[in-house]
Amino acid sequence: MKKDFMFTSESVTEGHPDKLCDQISDAIVDHFLQQDPYSRIRAECAVFTNIVFIAARFESGATVDFPNIARQVISQIGYGGNTFNAKTCSILTGLKESRHDSACSFDERNLSEEEIERIPVQDQATVFGFACNQTASYMPMPVWLAHKLARRLASVRFQHMLPYLEPDGKTQVGVEYKNGRPHRIHTITIIASQDKTAVNGGPDLKRLHDDMLGHVIEPAFHDEEIKPDSRTKIFVNPEGPVITGGPSVHSGLTGRKNAVDTYGEYSRHSGAALSGKDPLRIDRIGAYAARCAAKNVVAAGIADECEVQLSYSIGLSRPVSIQVETFGTGRVSDEEIAARIEKYFDFRLAGIIKQFNLRHLPSIIKGGFYRKLAAYGHVGRMDIGLPWELTDRAEILRQEAV
Repeated sequence: MKKDFMFTSESVTEGHPDKLCDQISDAIVDHFLQQDPYSRIRAECAVFTNIVFIAARFESGATVDFPNIARQVISQIGYGGNTFNAKTCSILTGLKESRHDSACSFDERNLSEEEIERIPVQDQATVFGFACNQTASYMPMPVWLAHKLARRLASVRFQHMLPYLEPDGKTQVGVEYKNGRPHRIHTITIIASQDKTAVNGGPDLKRLHDDMLGHVIEPAFHDEEIKPDSRTKIFVNPEGPVITGGPSVHSGLTGRKNAVDTYGEYSRHSGAALSGKDPLRIDRIGAYAARCAAKNVVAAGIADECEVQLSYSIGLSRPVSIQVETFGTGRVSDEEIAARIEKYFDFRLAGIIKQFNLRHLPSIIKGGFYRKLAAYGHVGRMDIGLPWELTDRAEILRQEAV
């Protein structure tokens, strides 16, 4: 990557139609695993105008009310108006239940190393994990700041500080890099949807701009070392008022915001949806394991940036390939780092499930677990105690690299 460049990443609020679908899909996963931790479930959702469609395949002893879960999520996000309403929207389901596979009912907490080795992945996948030292969360600065703005935009709506806001919103942040490091904030864009009062008596664009600056942008950057300056370009609804927004304006689909879920396209991602899948899907949990390894490498100080690539083949428990790229920032060779993470990290399917307790977290964490990941990123979160965000192996990686 060039040393001097500008990079832009986006985030969206939980009311964005794609994120609405992700949250419905992961809420379904939570409900299955809360009742039966050995459930197999794949749930996808699509939404447009006043219709929600849910497609799901599952093997489980759980009983799940799909429409009720969807309505709960829609209501909690804040859709209760005339254009899209949790109570009145039509919910269509296409469901297929299969016989429960006893081979998937293993309790990983009681497995020996030999037994873990014998449990293969059932999907072919290549996944990526990334970390860098640009922020305290070891995330690229553009997506980190975009998430902060999106969360703040949602917060001022929930707190009724700006009561005219609707749930749908988008943020973008462009960061200028000098010599490979964040240098200044180049651009900030906020798309904020407003209710119908914005047409008659609501805030004009000047007031909306001032409200976004005072209530969203300035608080979001309050604790940041790099802040907007006099040359930073700030755009608020640059194409004019966005009335209502949400599914009444544009469609949504599970898994369509992969860059928002991961690294803002600063690093590669697999392209496969993360939401709506149970923990036996390696294309989901493998991405978490790869992030954990990459973050520990950077936390160990042996690289400023690290991308970990894991490639899995059906029928094998371990990845067939582990690749590391440090983009010229490594203190030791990429091959050496790859050897170290293969030694100290378990990338086997059952090993990942066991290490992160992925089948039981929905029952342990109040309000479910996977739905919390479905907005504002599956990685780099500092508001949730995610097991793959721990840096407990950084010290041993540092010692090995000496």
